[in-house]
Amino acid sequence: MVGAVLTQNAAWRNVERAIANLREAGALHVESLHRLSDEELSELVRPAGYFRLKARRLKNLIRFIVDEYDSSLEAMFAADTETLREKLLALNGIGPETADSILLYAAGKPTFVVDAYTARIFKRHGWIDFDADYHAIKEHVESSLPAEAPLYNEYHALLVRLGNAHCRKSPRCEECPLRDTLPEGGPLTPEMV
Repeated sequence: MVGAVLTQNAAWRNVERAIANLREAGALHVESLHRLSDEELSELVRPAGYFRLKARRLKNLIRFIVDEYDSSLEAMFAADTETLREKLLALNGIGPETADSILLYAAGKPTFVVDAYTARIFKRHGWIDFDADYHAIKEHVESSLPAEAPLYNEYHALLVRLGNAHCRKSPRCEECPLRDTLPEGGPLTPEMV
């Protein structure tokens, strides 16, 4: 859950450094995070960037777990997926991607995470309209696959790997394993549709 918040607008390698700081400080537990001052938490997550903002967002999430579920992740994860998703989305600093990351990766619930790579791959290949938003892409994927957390987890991880290696802002289509599925003429751009 910490990684889901810290990865907002950050490279994963920087998030890993912030998580390592938290681990070294013994602060990767609900109660220990709850006890940290805003300043202490800010310093520990500094490598992830926007450290004061992210510390506040983490504190919002931790307060929610403490207040709503008596600090029990087990109780939190036992909640109904849609209800828990709505509650997470109501927290300041938790958007759809962060909420779905928490639900899929931490809680093991079958909800698909849409990130920039997923959107870019689907749109460039013409698998979804360029104006499709987060919810439309999520619905497209979830309606096409069985609702299984391990499947969503693996599928999302493969899309991230593909996006990182090939479907970047400047695409590397010639080396991409999905190049044969591109529309004739190459990847679509918003100007083409």
